[in-house]
Amino acid sequence: MKMTKYTLFTKTPIVFDSDCYIMAIESSCDETACAIVKNGRDVIANVVASQIKTHAKFGGVIPEIAAREHLEAINAVIDEAFKQSGLAPEKISAFAGTVGPGLVGCLLVGLNAAKTLALVYDKPFIGVNHLNAHLCGNYIDTDLEPPYIALLVSGGHTQIIDVKSFSEQTIIGETIDDAVGEAYDKVARLIGLPYPGGPVLDKLAKDGNPYAFKLPEAKVDGYNFSFSGLKTAVLRLVKSFDGKDLPVNDICASFQECVSSTLFKKVKKALEASGYRQVVIAGGVAANSEIRRKIFELEKDGYRVNAPLMKYCTDNAAMVASCAYFNTNTFDDVDVEVFSRA
Repeated sequence: MKMTKYTLFTKTPIVFDSDCYIMAIESSCDETACAIVKNGRDVIANVVASQIKTHAKFGGVIPEIAAREHLEAINAVIDEAFKQSGLAPEKISAFAGTVGPGLVGCLLVGLNAAKTLALVYDKPFIGVNHLNAHLCGNYIDTDLEPPYIALLVSGGHTQIIDVKSFSEQTIIGETIDDAVGEAYDKVARLIGLPYPGGPVLDKLAKDGNPYAFKLPEAKVDGYNFSFSGLKTAVLRLVKSFDGKDLPVNDICASFQECVSSTLFKKVKKALEASGYRQVVIAGGVAANSEIRRKIFELEKDGYRVNAPLMKYCTDNAAMVASCAYFNTNTFDDVDVEVFSRA
């Protein structure tokens, strides 16, 4: 059988004599997830236990509650992943877990489970950066390879990344205050939408006029972003109605137009400067319909645009397994500790 070399770690090359199956665990926030991915691209099993209903009544994620729910769900999602795949633990090539960024108590549950599996079955362990994993959601079921410009948009991060290779990445722009997902959630609360507000706002915007209200676009140098001023502008707009019925759909549409246009302009500027012909979007907010639509408009200019399937935009373990396979800033030390911020 042909020997194939896979460089899984930044330090230690590992050689397999057959296909590589990586089981990964993700528990950075409010999803307990486990997946098995073959050769970084083919999903063999994908299990996600969401806590959205639990946290909805609080209007946001409560870290202590989230950690307890991860503890309750972790064994079940692992068992279900093995069941879906039909693989015995001995057939797994390596085990991976999210190291950070995320909620510390939540991260510890998944990371310790992945470390334990690696030790019990005497397999390699791979620690994964959650943000790099989001980018790798684009490798699932595709033939995408670097180089490309990436737009990472999530609840806590908004970044433009120059991805030169699977392991060489440079953040060339990021938010200086609110992330896109954070801005969506705050604006959703301002107009009385339920948690999680982003998807609801996106849905309501489809029935609104995106040019009903002129909202400010922050002038920030380079490829950086700022959305705190936009959030404040929406607050003032809401207060201006002084008890009158809010034109919720128009406010949602106008806010979304401002955000998506800002992202589009910065991404296009980065693409033109880089000379790359590929661009990807990633992160939970990559599921937003208007942001996706605008970025995909770049195809008209001859760019290849890639976005993960919706189920791989939000937190999941398949992207973590793919990241571990492609050696995207991973950790091979079983003693690696979790971290909360990037």
